[in-house]
Amino acid sequence: MEQREQTMGIVFIHGAGLQSNIWDKVAKQLNHPILSVSFPVENRKQMRLKDYKDYIQQRLKSWKVEKFVIVAHSIGGIIGLECASIFPDRLVGFVAVGAAIPREGESFLSLFPYAKCLMMRLLLHVFGTKPPETAIRKGLCNDLTSEQADEIVHSFVPESIYLYTDLLRVSVPSVEKLYVKLSHDQEFLPTFQDQMIINLVPQRIESIDTGHLPMVSDPQQLSLILHDFIKDIKIRTI
Repeated sequence: MEQREQTMGIVFIHGAGLQSNIWDKVAKQLNHPILSVSFPVENRKQMRLKDYKDYIQQRLKSWKVEKFVIVAHSIGGIIGLECASIFPDRLVGFVAVGAAIPREGESFLSLFPYAKCLMMRLLLHVFGTKPPETAIRKGLCNDLTSEQADEIVHSFVPESIYLYTDLLRVSVPSVEKLYVKLSHDQEFLPTFQDQMIINLVPQRIESIDTGHLPMVSDPQQLSLILHDFIKDIKIRTI
């Protein structure tokens, strides 16, 4: 049987259109093994939700860390929930950073009122999953510098439409959970995040005064929140 290190690691899952390097500034401030997942660009458009899950599962199988916490951002919350069911004996915590949290049997689109859900479905089929540059700047980059916003816009990768439409097949994990609410988020408004908090039922809620990308605009504050959360988990598991 493969031996794993007696340490606690962090699995970072990015949001739509982003890459694993979005977490770099946060990861550098945390003294933990890091698995920052970046999904393949070349065939991302064809991936089903299960494919996103399977991709992470293969990475986790070979990761020599005994216990881990999942930190999922934005629509990555859906992927994170699916992945939380893979190794329940190794998962010890789940953090949703301004994340989408559907209930079991729902999709990302199901989180919106019926009329908006239909409109969004139509737009996805007609225009795809890469928003116009103006929408990316307004929704994702409202509190970033011009240079930071340019980098997000130019590196944005279209996701699979199935990430938005496939149904979540699992319930929220029975581990310590934290929701990090982003008070100035223009992509997922605070009222939307409030509903996600209700769906997740976290033991803890923290708030950061940032837009949709706190790992870029305030990595220090986000890393402190993650550090304290994981520290508390370690104390409980000793």
